[in-house]
Amino acid sequence: MSGPMSLEPGGAEQDTLALRLADYRTLAPHVTGRHTPALVLPGHATRCDAVDGLAAELADRVAPAVHPYEVAALLESEGLTGEVIREKYGHTDLFSLATALYQRVPRTFPEPPRPTDPWRPDHLRCALRGLLFALPGLAYALAGRLLPPDGLVRALVVAGLVSWAWNQALGHRAYVRLATGRLEAGRTLAKGAPLGAATATVAGAALSGSGVTALAVATQSAYLAAAGVLLVLGRERLLLAVLSPVTAGGTALLWWEPGTVLRAGLPLLSLLGAVAAACWALRATRTAPAAPGATRPGLWQSLPYGLFGLAAGSLVFLAGRDHPWAVIVLTLSMGPAEWLLYRYRGLSVAALRSTRTPAAFRVRSAAVLAGCLLVYLGPLAPAALLVDAEPVTLLLLAATLWISLLLQAFGTAWPPVVLCLTAAVFAGAVMLTGAPPGSAALPLGCGAAALCLTAVTVRQLGRPAAHG
Repeated sequence: MSGPMSLEPGGAEQDTLALRLADYRTLAPHVTGRHTPALVLPGHATRCDAVDGLAAELADRVAPAVHPYEVAALLESEGLTGEVIREKYGHTDLFSLATALYQRVPRTFPEPPRPTDPWRPDHLRCALRGLLFALPGLAYALAGRLLPPDGLVRALVVAGLVSWAWNQALGHRAYVRLATGRLEAGRTLAKGAPLGAATATVAGAALSGSGVTALAVATQSAYLAAAGVLLVLGRERLLLAVLSPVTAGGTALLWWEPGTVLRAGLPLLSLLGAVAAACWALRATRTAPAAPGATRPGLWQSLPYGLFGLAAGSLVFLAGRDHPWAVIVLTLSMGPAEWLLYRYRGLSVAALRSTRTPAAFRVRSAAVLAGCLLVYLGPLAPAALLVDAEPVTLLLLAATLWISLLLQAFGTAWPPVVLCLTAAVFAGAVMLTGAPPGSAALPLGCGAAALCLTAVTVRQLGRPAAHG
């Protein structure tokens, strides 16, 4: 014989069984893809089926686990007891069963949820605000024929500039207070709006030559104050409703002469509606809860925003001196401009998530700025040609105002003020020297301001920290 021979009874059968078990342990992982116990005990197949069934039932929750301990915690939360684990699943304890499930279920990790845009704009609200900025102009088309020409434009412009400056500063102050609660914002508006209307009325009435002109100045100032309150408190639809008399009368002028009563009555009706709506909105803020520990911001913080309102109003007036229809185009574009402010912030956050270095983010930020400017300025050029305005002046002025608003939205207030005031003073000084209409002073001033503002924007907003 070639080898030793077992002398014990049944030795041949035991050797054969040992060989079969060895072959099974070798082949089973390739057949089943899972760990196979060293010895097949009575009822083992049934228990394996039970473990397979449990793995299939909990596959969605076991697959993302990175360690068997996570599966053990899952099984414990399912209420499996030690007795059930031993009798039904054939494992000694919870961790043994968890390891078996961890090995059976392939690892799959769900995709993280797509980040939402925290600056997604309200499309309807932005479009509505642009319309609301332009609709009051129909009041001048209705009542302008009833007003004396002497000193009217000068008085309205002065009162309008004061109102722009006051309401811009008041709006900033109210928005700061709005972050602490509507009650604080309502108190700020309730005190500031009437005072601003009175200040603008006095400034315009000082230049008016008659009582009718003074009444027109007071009407304009009161409306701008009431509209400012409604816009800050988010009551755009209500403001649109109170402007319906002026809208209907101005539209009817295209084919019908409304007469003196309606020409005077419709603007006054819209004014009364705006004042009543503002009072109602302010009254509604009194029921809001008071914010504990709310602090009142200093007046110095709102000063640059008021000066920017004065500078922006002056630039728009200088542009409208030669091309009045350009002012309407620019006013209507304020809705898309506000929409693009939100889009810039949303795209900048997306760029922040997708870039790895500060230099790469600066490049992406500059590209986002250029894209938003192109989208904003693109429709203005054909619109300027349509109303027989100077496209270059309108585009440069629009770019200056939009970049200024963008910087202010990020808390950078003084550079836009200084640059816009410088451009307005330069263009105004050239106008006072007797320059003919269409001079290059305004486009030169706005062009230089736009270039400087673009450089400031790329430097300030090209930092990741500005968007944190």
